[in-house]
Amino acid sequence: MSDSSQTSDNASSPAKPTKKRRRKRAAPVAAIIPQLERNQLRSPFAPLTPLTPEQLEEIHDASMRLLEEQGIEVMGELALQKFRDAGAQVSAAGVVRMDRELVMQTIATAPSSFNLEPRNKANTIVCGGNAINFGLVSGPPNVHDCIHGRRAGNIEDYKKLIKLGQFFNVITFFGNQALAPTDLAVNTRHLDTTYYNLVLADKAMLATGIGGGRARDAVQLNAIAKGLSLSQMQDVPSVMTNININSPRKLDDSMAYGAMQMAMLGQPTVVTPFTLMGAMTPATMAAALVQQNAEALLGICLVQLTRAGAPVVYGAFTSNVDMRSGSPAFGTPENALANIASGQLARHYNLPYRTSACNASNTTDSQSTWETQMSLWSAVMGHGNMIYHAAGWLEGGLVASFEKLVQDCEMLQHMSKMLQPIKLNLEEIGLEAMEEVGPGGHFFGCDHTMQRFKTAFYEPMLSDWQNQENWQIAGAKDATTRATEIWQKALVDYEEPAIDPAIKEELQAYVAKRKEEMGKDEPILEPVPV
Repeated sequence: MSDSSQTSDNASSPAKPTKKRRRKRAAPVAAIIPQLERNQLRSPFAPLTPLTPEQLEEIHDASMRLLEEQGIEVMGELALQKFRDAGAQVSAAGVVRMDRELVMQTIATAPSSFNLEPRNKANTIVCGGNAINFGLVSGPPNVHDCIHGRRAGNIEDYKKLIKLGQFFNVITFFGNQALAPTDLAVNTRHLDTTYYNLVLADKAMLATGIGGGRARDAVQLNAIAKGLSLSQMQDVPSVMTNININSPRKLDDSMAYGAMQMAMLGQPTVVTPFTLMGAMTPATMAAALVQQNAEALLGICLVQLTRAGAPVVYGAFTSNVDMRSGSPAFGTPENALANIASGQLARHYNLPYRTSACNASNTTDSQSTWETQMSLWSAVMGHGNMIYHAAGWLEGGLVASFEKLVQDCEMLQHMSKMLQPIKLNLEEIGLEAMEEVGPGGHFFGCDHTMQRFKTAFYEPMLSDWQNQENWQIAGAKDATTRATEIWQKALVDYEEPAIDPAIKEELQAYVAKRKEEMGKDEPILEPVPV
């Protein structure tokens, strides 16, 4: 299996740039791209609480009524049997109804926080409490950059995205798939993407968990990468998956079995209803929060009924549609408010929280920036422990953009720096410096400034703070043009993380063996205990 990072040829892409041209594009960029150090970001601020205690209780009560009286359709006999065995009512059509006591008793077994440990333990992330983690874009069927244009997702661009996610320190986890590599077979592409996540990066990752088979493959590949058996993995959360409830109120068998398999193997699942107000829920915030809450809690119950204590995350993906066209909208006031309120709900149930930082723009313009910033601010101030799609999301999720990825990483670094605790002591206050300079002076050359000038303030990777004249002399490049140069330089500067050659060979052998075992269309495999 090749580790080449060169862009694959396709009819819509111009010829590849030569090495000489690539160096020319990268030359104006700083010798070293300024980055913050990798660390576990935590918010020093209290989360916002848009819901009053009475409103929070009203949403909870309405959610319980929805689960008790109307229920949620669940597909898959194994999943239905879990609910029957627990005492839930299951209709002939597969609609599950749970009374509130059973719901609360079941979700109470879920941990409020857990660590996700990738093959490089130094990159372990915390899911819960005030921990904040930013994730790479996940799932688009297309990809775009300003050199090759818009094209269908492919494995070569997938590898580039993983390398960029590894390179930029502010990205701490990868989503299910950075993009859909449409040039690979649907039933086996999860093997390739998981493999490249493991060999081209060593950060925390989610993997495709559509059905028990794909979930088991993801866990097995991660076990190989860590030198563990499946039974040993049960006590070491190492890889996650994200499942969606098909709103309104339907959990299909592929999602149910993927979550159940992850739980059996001790690995975390994010349960995320996909709720768009006006299309998948009624067109009010109150209705959307109630439906989202009921759907998420039922999925979390399934995980806990499969294995009590299995790590699970309360996921929320609530926004609205454009009522004129029906198209999804993101970064809206409604989306931002839902991000914050959903965090309040997750904390009400003592669960880790996943949200997103999305936009609906068709290009890397001002719209893409303000919409992403709206959703990002609300995700952070709602204490989103896992902020999905935080870098590279464009076109409402239809495109993974290289330039947007760089622009987003700049915003994420700004956010990370702003969340650092303020240093406060006599040296920082600098009364001596004030005395040294005196009234009407300046602090450029005083000792206090000279001791700190290199590290006093955030150094941007993308922003250009030159005056107009110098900016014109340097080529009058806008942020998108500079972002194009930066992602190219990042790929040149990228270093593949070390991995034992024997482990790499074992990963390759597992991928080859599983591809040989699979038929043309793999069925939804039932979850299997270790």
